[in-house]
Amino acid sequence: MPTTQSTQSRKKTKWNVGDMADQTGRTAVVTGANSGLGLATADALARAGARVVLAVRDPRRGEAAAATVRGAKGRLEVRRLDLADLASVREFAGEWQGDIDVLVNNAGVMNVPEGTTKDGFETQFGTNHLGHFALTNLLLPHVRGRVVTVSSGMHRYPGACIHFENLNLTGAYSPMAAYAQSKLANLLFTLELQRRLTEAGSRVRALAAHPGWAATNLQGHDASALRRIAMKVGNRLFAQDDKAGALPTLYAATQDLPGASYVGPDGLGEMRGAPALVGRSQAAGDPETARRLWTVSEELTGVAFPELSALPRNATA
Repeated sequence: MPTTQSTQSRKKTKWNVGDMADQTGRTAVVTGANSGLGLATADALARAGARVVLAVRDPRRGEAAAATVRGAKGRLEVRRLDLADLASVREFAGEWQGDIDVLVNNAGVMNVPEGTTKDGFETQFGTNHLGHFALTNLLLPHVRGRVVTVSSGMHRYPGACIHFENLNLTGAYSPMAAYAQSKLANLLFTLELQRRLTEAGSRVRALAAHPGWAATNLQGHDASALRRIAMKVGNRLFAQDDKAGALPTLYAATQDLPGASYVGPDGLGEMRGAPALVGRSQAAGDPETARRLWTVSEELTGVAFPELSALPRNATA
């Protein structure tokens, strides 16, 4: 049966990495870029010409990951960053010089056993949210374009909320509930960051993205052996690969989208497919909760939104 013109038009609207504009002259920082979605994101940006800094906990693994990138037009650098240690976050930001066009808050842990970061925060909330919260605010005076934070469809997990009275979930810990809280926090952070940027008169944009179901090593650290097995089977049967999973992040990082946009796969249940603007839960769009979370995050990290005069007003998003 012949392909109709309308069908051809629909096919052309499916964005892929080949549609990304040349990134020569731009600088991107990608956290957790030693494997999985982070490495796929760094790879694509470097191939498009960007200078990409792989911000990783283990520089040796980062260097090994960078060596796998072939055909990069842009320069790859590796710098140490441990998001579970605020001293490391401060050190990374304190040593930074020059502009950042795109900050990609990608690193994360998922469904891990109960534990705490070096600063005493629940591991998932501390790493996925507080570490990136501190990093973003410390680097924000250098950011010229946008901040993209990777969330997850798990922000919709039943009962997901910010447990303000017990953020560490002490005595009530569940790996999945803790992960859902951290991913909900990512979206609330993006919402409030964009509000503050707009209020400050900055053209920097804050956006969020999620990969759908992507086969990475993230699921291999699940606290439940049964879930690890189920994830392994699911990865083989249903998941898209890390390159496809990185497309929503790359779309958010390079396309002309409104601030506070949320990008995910356009397929059934947002599990896989081409990147597109997607919705979020009611809880993830609550401005009052977003403001409250921001205030609490400032108190916990000791890092605040930078002075308005320090923010770039003529950013190139």
